Amino acid sequence: MDKATLLTRNGQLAQATEAIQHALRGKAMPDSESAVGSDSPKVDSAAIDVEARIIDAECRTHAPQAAEDTEQWLRGTFAHQGRTIDYMLFVPVSAEGQREVPRPLIVMLHGCTQNAADFAAGTRMNEHARACGAMVLYPEQAQRANAQKCWNWFKSQHQQRGRGEPALLTALVQHIAQQQHADQRRVYVAGLSAGGAMADVLGNCYPDVYAAVGVHSGLPHGAAHDVASALTAMRTGTAPVSARTTGAWPPTIVFHGDADTTVHVNNGLAILAGARPGEVKEGQSPSGRRFTRTLYPASEARGDSEHWRLHGMGHAWSGGSAQGSYTQPECADASREMLRFFLSHQLNDDRRGEQSV
Repeated sequence: MDKATLLTRNGQLAQATEAIQHALRGKAMPDSESAVGSDSPKVDSAAIDVEARIIDAECRTHAPQAAEDTEQWLRGTFAHQGRTIDYMLFVPVSAEGQREVPRPLIVMLHGCTQNAADFAAGTRMNEHARACGAMVLYPEQAQRANAQKCWNWFKSQHQQRGRGEPALLTALVQHIAQQQHADQRRVYVAGLSAGGAMADVLGNCYPDVYAAVGVHSGLPHGAAHDVASALTAMRTGTAPVSARTTGAWPPTIVFHGDADTTVHVNNGLAILAGARPGEVKEGQSPSGRRFTRTLYPASEARGDSEHWRLHGMGHAWSGGSAQGSYTQPECADASREMLRFFLSHQLNDDRRGEQSV
């Protein structure tokens, strides 16, 4: 972080941007600059922190085992306004007599260095979605867009409706929703780290598309506008974000480990800035890992929300599977809780719009 700040002050913005990417991975910036421009992806054997794991490249390409012959695990490419993006899509078997009923769509945004198959394996979201008939879409950041495959949440051109990655991702989501006959009132977005930050961007730029948002170990929309402010937010937390001028913040569920040394735990609370906390519940996972769950009732400014403080956990997805990277399997199951939260919300006519992306 300190090295990147110095690079910024010296006007070396490309190198400073690389430092942000390495910081989100929980790894020191390399001394050599040769890695920045490399065309071939690298497999990092180091953990993002002591509690997380990186799987090797071969494991990341394995698709989940299908429950039925008609279950689908698809890979595709989508183009919009001169940009292209790869994705994977999980489509479960329709329940008997429900084939024509529109189904929910969950959008999952991976963290830095991850890909769609890895994120699916680590979060086990497909397994949870299968049980309730929901589809799961995993957009995949291109290395040409970011050397470490991070979503560019900290750049101003990627924080606005109709521009950059928010426009590309939402166009993809709407294309898949139409193609697969998804219930467009029940489209949700979640992500980890840089993916969590981008999920909050999408939820706030497109509240007429996403019925609810899940942010795991991420930062709030507007937390940064350049490299220097991103480093500050990651290191010390984010100042309260200004209130929206129109509409309400979408319902949001937040997970954050209080031992996270990559993205400061205060960023999780900043995502819910302005919301008034209600009931507080203490609990623990089946393995005995403690958490504090705070409920935030809905208000005129924001939909009802939840904050999960994961005690003693670092920068990783809570619950999930060790078959994927950046996971803490013995902690509370974030995928199950996010899905439970998502399916309790849907867009109404006041929030659902027909504006272009």
